Amino acid sequence: MTFYTISYLNNHQHMNQLFNYIAIITFIILIALMALMYFRHRLITRYRDLGIIFFLLLMLFIGFQITDMEKTSTQQSQTTQMIPFIKAVARDHNVSPQKVVVNSTTLTDGILVRIEDRDYRVNLSTTGDNYTLTRAHVVNHQVNLMK
Repeated sequence: MTFYTISYLNNHQHMNQLFNYIAIITFIILIALMALMYFRHRLITRYRDLGIIFFLLLMLFIGFQITDMEKTSTQQSQTTQMIPFIKAVARDHNVSPQKVVVNSTTLTDGILVRIEDRDYRVNLSTTGDNYTLTRAHVVNHQVNLMK
C-alpha cells in the first residue's frame, strides 16, 4: 500500500512534461528544415511529404500536451484540497503534519489516513466540509511511503 506525506503532495503537484516539449521543438525544427529543403528542391516531393508527416506528428504531440495540461490542472486542484485536510487532521490529533500520511493524492470518501502507525478510514460529508475518522485495520502492513 502506498501512502503520501504532506511534503510529497506539496512538491509533486506538477508533472514533468519535458519529453513532450522536446518532441514539439524537434518537430518544429524538422518541419522548418523540410520546408527549406522543399523550397530549395521543388521537384523532389519527399521533403514535402516528410514535412507533412512531421506536421501531423507535431499536432499529435500538441494534443498530448494539452491533454496532460488539463489532467494536471484537475489533479492539482484536487491535491490542493488534500493539504488543508492533512493539516486539519494533524491539528485535531495534536501531531505534526509530517506524521500524518494518506493513501491517496485526492480527497475522496473512503481514503485511509495513517497517524503514527494507526490507520483510519475517512468518511466525508456530502458537501465535503467535514469528516469522520473511523478506526481501520489494513490487511497488508507493508507500506511504501512517498516522501
